[in-house]
Amino acid sequence: MQRFMVWKALASSAGMGLVVLLLVGIPSGVIPNPFFVRPLEARPTDFIFLGVITALAVALGATYGVPKSCSPQDSKALGSGLLLFIGIGCPVCNKVVLTLAGASGALTYFEPIQPLFSLAAIAVMGVALALRVRDIRRAPAIGQPATSLAQTLPPTPQ
Repeated sequence: MQRFMVWKALASSAGMGLVVLLLVGIPSGVIPNPFFVRPLEARPTDFIFLGVITALAVALGATYGVPKSCSPQDSKALGSGLLLFIGIGCPVCNKVVLTLAGASGALTYFEPIQPLFSLAAIAVMGVALALRVRDIRRAPAIGQPATSLAQTLPPTPQ
């Protein structure tokens, strides 16, 4: 059983890391590819943010290999990926920003605050990982019955 859990954790962590790396890195143009051409060069911090989120996604993915009942945190992981995509994407490629501010506004106003989106993405992914680890630690071990709340609370004085 233990060996299966290790392989399952490795597979889920590698899969989640690869999915985040490819689904965020390729469309944002941080990973060079022939499908999405980035008119502005990627900043060095874009690579750092993509690496940090990928590492957090690998750690979060590993928690999915543990057979304990915990909250999945999928929405936080997805939200983190979307925030990162906004944070590392090309500022003049974002159609919403171009519509609202124009090309010069995108470079003047949106580009300086993009790292804040990336930092928020890291925070959200970190919270998702912390909640998963907390739930795993609180869950009963495999094969042990769950204790009820009444058994874990101290007796009340009468």
